[in-house]
Amino acid sequence: MSRHPEIWASPESYLVSVAPEDPVLFFAPGVLRRVVRDFCAGFPGAVTYALKANDSRAVIENLIGAGIAGFDVASPAEIDKVRAVSADVALHYNNPVRSPAEIARARAAGVVSYAVDGRSELAKLEAAGLGSGVEVAVRLRLPVVGAVYDFGEKFGEDPAGCVELLRAVEEAGFRPAMTFHPGTQCAAPEAWTAYIATCAEVARAAGVALRRLNVGGGFAADYRGDAPDLGAVFAAIRGAVAAAFGARAPALVCEPGRALVAESHVLATRVKAVRECGAVFLNDGVYGSMGEGLNALGVSRRVRVLAPDGRPRSGEGRARVIYGPTCDSLDRLPGEYALPEDIAEGDFVLFEAMGAYSGVTRTGFNGYGAARLVTVQGLG
Repeated sequence: MSRHPEIWASPESYLVSVAPEDPVLFFAPGVLRRVVRDFCAGFPGAVTYALKANDSRAVIENLIGAGIAGFDVASPAEIDKVRAVSADVALHYNNPVRSPAEIARARAAGVVSYAVDGRSELAKLEAAGLGSGVEVAVRLRLPVVGAVYDFGEKFGEDPAGCVELLRAVEEAGFRPAMTFHPGTQCAAPEAWTAYIATCAEVARAAGVALRRLNVGGGFAADYRGDAPDLGAVFAAIRGAVAAAFGARAPALVCEPGRALVAESHVLATRVKAVRECGAVFLNDGVYGSMGEGLNALGVSRRVRVLAPDGRPRSGEGRARVIYGPTCDSLDRLPGEYALPEDIAEGDFVLFEAMGAYSGVTRTGFNGYGAARLVTVQGLG
């Protein structure tokens, strides 16, 4: 029998007691539940969770326990992960490109909502014989700014095309809806107001009353110590819907992933080497839990350094390059990080707000990438 608890008090207590050589991802269910409660209290509609951000069973269970009753899934594998935990929660299949076999799997699992961005995708849903109670949301794209990168480059239909597609959805007997995604880490409330206003214009031009409007994900997480003003985004959404739709406003739903789960995890890495030039080599990198270091978003800048005995390093900050453990020169975090002058081999480097995409994008390149998941009462 293990002498260690199943749930630790904090990351520090685990690191000092166990002294792990491999990366550790600490999960605080209480933090996740608090974030979910705050988000649900602020958003003026139903809150679903985009499973792609973090698909661990522990996260799914705690989201449902905190009141999340719907999940945005993008594949049969994600459908299976949710259904393994709950047979009752609603599933929204908002990846707008699906094969007939994938649609059949979704139908069998009781998916209640689908997104489409073209007539050929709508035709697949019609051919699958879905019931008239199924919601089909037409996905809009606009050239708006305010996000790190724009999902409209890959998915969505322009306003004129949405008019025709929305009419076709209603004519096919589905429950007509619209959806959009303002882009990852969107900090501009104006992006949502532009999309909402255009959705109302599309619905009027099509002569279709929307049953529901999905205002997407894109809600930002705090990666630099400057927490996003989600309250301002929620207020903008509420005001834009009232102005654009008036008394005929559709029900609202959103599908955050990152904004719900990021804050509930901390990644602990260990220093493998400190070079004479100041560069630091860690036991994790962009082929492991920090895969977003390969894209425009980058990795959380909320970092702290602990000595092996748990004491915080307090030396003056120095700009350093951080490398991961693999033999690929691309295995480097973007930019430089201000790390203490007295950082040393064997120290722990903790990255906060690492709950999103730290697990789902890992590889096993060069034999690295695995991270142990440890549950803690709090994150310090």
